[in-house]
Amino acid sequence: MKVIHTSGTRKQSKARATIKAGTGIIRINKQLLESFQPKLARMKIMEPLLLSGEVAKKVDVNINILGGGWTSQADAARLALAKGLIEFTGNKNLKKEFLEYDRHLLVADVRRNEPHKPNDSKPRAKRQKSYR
Repeated sequence: MKVIHTSGTRKQSKARATIKAGTGIIRINKQLLESFQPKLARMKIMEPLLLSGEVAKKVDVNINILGGGWTSQADAARLALAKGLIEFTGNKNLKKEFLEYDRHLLVADVRRNEPHKPNDSKPRAKRQKSYR
């Protein structure tokens, strides 16, 4: 039996997906996708499943997500799921379809927040001096 392990990251969130042949059951942190909240995060995670069509009904997916906020968790889970579906099927057309729909389905967003500067409360512009 073919089992695929993939991972996806976004900001501080890390998602690990396990994909194997099955009946279309998707679990996120041991919770069914249909009951996953908030709804916007659920819809984001479902994007690769909707694009893949029939493939989604032939696999069982378990996703574990750690860290970050709910938006970055959804992005990390969607990245891990899309990468896993491509590796499971080996379908070049599916990969092309994912890249045309949204490049972040297969390529991680590596942007991070900028660190605070010394003696300042913000990352960017310094405080103005008014004594001159």
